[in-house]
Amino acid sequence: MAQDTNNYWEQLERLEKLIKASELKAGILFSFHSLILGLFVDRISNFERILTENPVFMVFALLWVACVIISIYYCFKCFQPNMQMKYDTNVFFFRDAAHAFKDPEEFVEEITAVCETNEEIVKQLSHQIHAESVIIDKKFYNIKKAIRFFVLSFIFVVLMMSLWVLVEVIGVF
Repeated sequence: MAQDTNNYWEQLERLEKLIKASELKAGILFSFHSLILGLFVDRISNFERILTENPVFMVFALLWVACVIISIYYCFKCFQPNMQMKYDTNVFFFRDAAHAFKDPEEFVEEITAVCETNEEIVKQLSHQIHAESVIIDKKFYNIKKAIRFFVLSFIFVVLMMSLWVLVEVIGVF
């Protein structure tokens, strides 16, 4: 029974949107980290005394920086393609289309042959869907980790600001 290849193409489109969504999330996290780091560096003189005199604040600051670095690391991993899967040459995979054929004519012959039978189109599209699904899974894993460390970094910023207000503004400690 012939399968409708439109379902496969629609699935690939949906997967492309998920890839873009994960990269958008990583970009937003970069923006928040840049904003918070920029504010901290811009106002470092306000924290100079508490940084040198209060070890708890220093611990919070170091934990905050560590969480920011780890979160940024996972954001970078989201942008880094990881193509370690082994498939037969696939005319729908960009790397194969660019490198597996010695010239454009060979590519045209192969894609024409693939598109002659619905079975071969379905097979190659299925491989492409699997490959993109693996990539998306890794991207969302990395985004999830980046968000967790972003939340932790934000908690440390709140703790640092609370301690700073208690020490510098209210004069509790």
